[in-house]
Amino acid sequence: QVQLVESGGGLVQPGGSLRLSCAASGSIFSIGAMRWYRQAPGKEREWVATITGDSNTFYADSVKGRFTISRLDAKNTVYLQMHSLKPEDTAVYYCNGDLRPIGAPRGSNYWGQGTQVTVSS
Repeated sequence: QVQLVESGGGLVQPGGSLRLSCAASGSIFSIGAMRWYRQAPGKEREWVATITGDSNTFYADSVKGRFTISRLDAKNTVYLQMHSLKPEDTAVYYCNGDLRPIGAPRGSNYWGQGTQVTVSS
């Protein structure tokens, strides 16, 4: 069974940094684009960043220049390095990806369970 598991969330002061990880596990044939989303209390889930299968990256304007998405295919892991964190970055961060399980005719979209990031003094 393929799944995505996030880690690395926590409490950080404004201006601080955190690195989130998202590990894909299970019988995986290939991994395509991977994304990070976030959802703040009382708000809709919003897209944060994307890294394509050939490592092109895209960012929401609100995080551009502060967040960096990367991937390490040898470990089936994608990262979100976050710098200069602001209180408005407080949210549950979700990993999302296009994965093709071994034996499947095509890929499917998967979500992780989320990890809480709180930016507060």
